[in-house]
Amino acid sequence: MNPSISQKERIISLDIIRGLALFGILLINVAAFNVIIEGDPLPDYSGINGIISTLITILVEKKFFSIFSFLFGAGLYIFTSRAESRGDKPRWRMARRLLALLLLGVIHMFIFWGTILPIYSIVGLILIPFYRTKVSTLKKWLVGSVTIYIVSLIVKIFLPSIKLIAPILDFFSNDLILIFIMFLAGFLTAKANWFVQIKRLSKQIRWIQIGTCVLFIVFSIWIWNALQSGDHNVKFIIELGAIPATLFYLSTLFLLLENKLVVKLLRPIARVGQMAFTNYIAQSIIGTTIISLIGLEVVSPKDVVYIAILIYVIQIIFSIVWFKFFPMGPLEKVWRFMTYGKKSVTK
Repeated sequence: MNPSISQKERIISLDIIRGLALFGILLINVAAFNVIIEGDPLPDYSGINGIISTLITILVEKKFFSIFSFLFGAGLYIFTSRAESRGDKPRWRMARRLLALLLLGVIHMFIFWGTILPIYSIVGLILIPFYRTKVSTLKKWLVGSVTIYIVSLIVKIFLPSIKLIAPILDFFSNDLILIFIMFLAGFLTAKANWFVQIKRLSKQIRWIQIGTCVLFIVFSIWIWNALQSGDHNVKFIIELGAIPATLFYLSTLFLLLENKLVVKLLRPIARVGQMAFTNYIAQSIIGTTIISLIGLEVVSPKDVVYIAILIYVIQIIFSIVWFKFFPMGPLEKVWRFMTYGKKSVTK
């Protein structure tokens, strides 16, 4: 989601991961495109539908949303640093970009009530003071935020009887904090310039991958058991496992994308990620249209998979064709104009 970066300057792995994250978000959002009101039939969760729903909960929920948030934070730093390198006022340009996103997000709310864009813009504004912060200080903020988030969830799961501090725990364990954590992690990674040092850092990344893989397996089993037993803490368990799962996915993808053949095979997905803003908003429009055209009253987990694949294939084809004629996505161009106005930007 960074339209001001030229083709030669782009980090292709980020576009691929962003494109993959969009598909994961789509698997979560498709069901929400069909608003269920009181009295409407509910989705069937028996048989294959139950299996698909469980797999999406374990493998996708909160994970790809977190990956997307991580990449947004990284893209925000890259955008701001490039603005500064052109002699621009970096924090002012960052604020204007986020305020433009807020306006576009509010408009998107009329199309899809579950849009994350307004929240992204508001949380992103919190990062403005961090632009001049040292990498070491950012690390401390990140560790502190993660610790508070995890401790809050652990207390909610294992000590639910502590009612006195429940509002505090709710605040420090909600999705806004998770978004801030992932924004900050991406911001830190971009500021430290780690994205272009994957090969040099491969040993450390491999250790992160192994450690978080173990945690990912543990949390997957825990979530499955919680779902089967009807544990009312399942939501908190999913949230607790989101960070290690995200780290496992990211470390695996970054290592995998060091292989040039893999990058070549996944280049069409990079096109989807390169115009992520356009594709994110288009998903809700295409999805709502498909559900309406086929007359689905209830969107079952099976339907979610079919519709998500159909939408994603459409977006891959559209993105590939679009970039044959234009340098950036249509909404990326609108967002860029709102960010810079008539001021020309050297690419």
